[in-house]
Amino acid sequence: MPAILLASASERRRMMMEELSSEESIELRFCTLDGEEPAPSSGLEVNLQVEGACLNKARFVALEKNKAEGFDIVVVSDTLVEDPDDFQMALGKPKDEFEATSTLIRLSGRRHKVWSSTAIINRGSEGMPIGSGWNARIFTDYSIVEFDEIDSEIMEYLIGNGSWIGKAGGYDLAGDGGKFSRIIIGDESTVLGLSIGAVEELKRILS
Repeated sequence: MPAILLASASERRRMMMEELSSEESIELRFCTLDGEEPAPSSGLEVNLQVEGACLNKARFVALEKNKAEGFDIVVVSDTLVEDPDDFQMALGKPKDEFEATSTLIRLSGRRHKVWSSTAIINRGSEGMPIGSGWNARIFTDYSIVEFDEIDSEIMEYLIGNGSWIGKAGGYDLAGDGGKFSRIIIGDESTVLGLSIGAVEELKRILS
């Protein structure tokens, strides 16, 4: 029975992994990564930023004592929203209501890319060595999301209900954010936190 660990606190990622590993013969566990995630930076393409963050998470899991022991596969992932005006500027998780409002104003009425980078980690021969005998294959993909214009009433509702908390770009496509946005190019899983390339590979592994 394959044992899989998803190292993420994201409820959306956990739900997607549960759907992928719904067979009774698959053991799925969850854990969170210790410490704060690094803040998005500028001066580097967002796809490289998200891939670097994913690789750092993969190395952390591999090297942290007893974190991944007993599992056949470990999955980590990172998601960043690309600024509509700057492909080197990432819009991460807002820290407060002011930052959430500023981010949503920036996205209002426009299209933007959402990048997810997901690492599938195992002790097989495939992938990049990341320490302690673990190898990682990293899949990075994007989707394009289009926003409607967000008027003051909708903005007040979104900020007041806290739907921006813990969400890259300050919105949840599968929640309230889906009421005023839509995917133009790409796959929903990438927006919700798992690269579609990794999802397809996990389907192949688990089939």
